[in-house]
Amino acid sequence: MQIMYNSKTDLLYLRLDDQQQQVINKRVSEHVVLDLGKDSRIVGIEILDASRNLNLQALLPVTYSPSGEGSEQGE
Repeated sequence: MQIMYNSKTDLLYLRLDDQQQQVINKRVSEHVVLDLGKDSRIVGIEILDASRNLNLQALLPVTYSPSGEGSEQGE
């Protein structure tokens, strides 16, 4: 999974599937757009106006623990 934030557009993007594929955008609310891939599976999530809708200071940088191992910093 990749998490990217663009401060110029204030867009937070969560990429859930690394596989290269065509996607269809589906707006599910005023600030959330889903990228749907094969079999309508969610490939990515776009959050518009992210700084107004999320506490980015608490979210970024992302800390995660893959497979229950020690903490690492994600980009």
